[in-house]
Amino acid sequence: MDNKTERKAPGFGKIMLASGVGTLIVLVLIGLFKLLVFFGILGSIGSDSGVVVAKDSFLKIDLTQPVNERTPSELEGLMGNGSDVGFSDMLRCITAAAGDERIGGIYLYMGSAFPMSWGKSEELRQALLEFRASGKPIMAYADVYSQQGYFVASIADNVFMNPSGMVEFRGIGAESLFFKDMLDRLAVKMTLVRPKSNSYKSAGEMYTMNHLSESNREQIREYIASIWEYVTAKIADARDISTEELNRMADGLTAVLPEDAVDKGLVDSLCFENDIRIKMEREYGSKQAVSLSEYAKTLKKKAIGKDQIAVIYAEGDVVAGSGVGTAVYSDNITKALDDAAKDEKIKAIVLRVNSPGGQVTASEIMTNAVMRAKEKKPVIVSMGDVAASAGYEISCNANYIVAEPTTITGSIGVFATLPEIGGTLKRYLGITTDTVNTNANSTALSPMRPLSPAVLKLMQRNVEEFYTVFVGRVAKGRGLSTEFVDSIARGRVWTGHDALKLGLVDALGGLNDAISIAADSAGIKDYQVVDYPANDDLLTELMNRKGKSSGTIKSKGTVPTADIAPYPMRPVGGDGVWTSGNVMIETLNRICDTKGLQARVEFFILTD
Repeated sequence: MDNKTERKAPGFGKIMLASGVGTLIVLVLIGLFKLLVFFGILGSIGSDSGVVVAKDSFLKIDLTQPVNERTPSELEGLMGNGSDVGFSDMLRCITAAAGDERIGGIYLYMGSAFPMSWGKSEELRQALLEFRASGKPIMAYADVYSQQGYFVASIADNVFMNPSGMVEFRGIGAESLFFKDMLDRLAVKMTLVRPKSNSYKSAGEMYTMNHLSESNREQIREYIASIWEYVTAKIADARDISTEELNRMADGLTAVLPEDAVDKGLVDSLCFENDIRIKMEREYGSKQAVSLSEYAKTLKKKAIGKDQIAVIYAEGDVVAGSGVGTAVYSDNITKALDDAAKDEKIKAIVLRVNSPGGQVTASEIMTNAVMRAKEKKPVIVSMGDVAASAGYEISCNANYIVAEPTTITGSIGVFATLPEIGGTLKRYLGITTDTVNTNANSTALSPMRPLSPAVLKLMQRNVEEFYTVFVGRVAKGRGLSTEFVDSIARGRVWTGHDALKLGLVDALGGLNDAISIAADSAGIKDYQVVDYPANDDLLTELMNRKGKSSGTIKSKGTVPTADIAPYPMRPVGGDGVWTSGNVMIETLNRICDTKGLQARVEFFILTD
């Protein structure tokens, strides 16, 4: 018999207790680690930037990422994948750099993508021209120049390109998507209702036709021709090439390839991106390039006097309620307008509108807020890439409207689309429905069955009445007769250049021009420009976002909407080929999620 004491194995309970304690300790340690990381992030955000800008530095502006109108909040900056400097602050940095002794020039880096539309491109180009007037040089480089990108780069002292790159100089084209044949195959029936005069209000046609209507073809042809005429005139002036020669290049694709682009005068020379730093030092004595985000951290807004001009940003689809993400939430904008109107430090308001439109009820709420604010202080609208349909309605009652020549605006009109999917469910899933009603039209708006004559009559009356309201809003706000507004409305889209001639806008220019007009209107000279409302700090925003939407836009209830294209579309990879799959899905989701009246112009693709 073994004399050694036999060890007793620990019981199951003890094993579980030890495992639980161990797990708890690990979880606590992980939590502490996350907490330290979190406060480390907070500390780094709140600390001094530590950026040192050496004399003769070049300000490098990376234009390869999407740029929102407003600089994202700290939380959005951590979560987003776009530029961490908003468009308004980009313009402010360029203005500051012109008079900054540390900055010797600007370097525009465009890579293989330039995700800006024509409106922002024109505004950026004007800001760069003003910088160049200070006597400081601008250098531009791209692997591939899109047309919008080249439009901006054309004002540079030196335009460089990758030896294997290209200039996509071929003119502007519009390509519309039509879903009718697909819906027919799915047994989905779509009914389109719009005012009898709204033949230009064409967005709903993408679900009921498989080609462009003559009215739509006419308006698209005219506004892309207007943009192209303006763009080629500006490039011709910058590069000393006639517009006739530019059009011959576009027609024959004779300036697309690298050597051809140099030979035709669109590009100055070919090199690689790492050669730019050498050129900066050799030609301009610059040994450092500071990024836009780093430079922005070194600038402090000057508190010149106690007066302020508030800039309120209305960017994205117009939707009802409040929320987060890129959208024009009616409650958010209304509160900002009301608060700015009450704020004694605020002497004028600039409403920056970059919106294709959205829900009419939301638009009406914000239009009313603009009219209330205007009673207390000047309200100036600055239009971005697009300010149309509901985006135009919230603008039309401001004291003054400023738009870029290439801004897409107008689209004063309305329509409704009502889908019927009962046949789809029956054909593909074997699902049928039956009803029990208390009244004749209890289920009249059900998407499971054909629309009754009573519903169609009601919807026609609805669109006609809202169109009359819309025209009246514009006539009152712009000081025009309702007859004239009706003649230029009817859902038709206009460029800012043409809208000025029609009286839909007051002047051509950008955000800085609108701010100057606001100051003049308020009779102030010394003032500070403030984004309104101010972004919350990271911790406050995290607390406020608890339980809120992540930014996904969903329409609520049966509401009218007013939308217009184009929505931002991005090229796949670097070859400039556009994808329509996501756009189609997003379009269908938007239509299906929004019930009732809509005023939407169909999507189109402007070739880069």
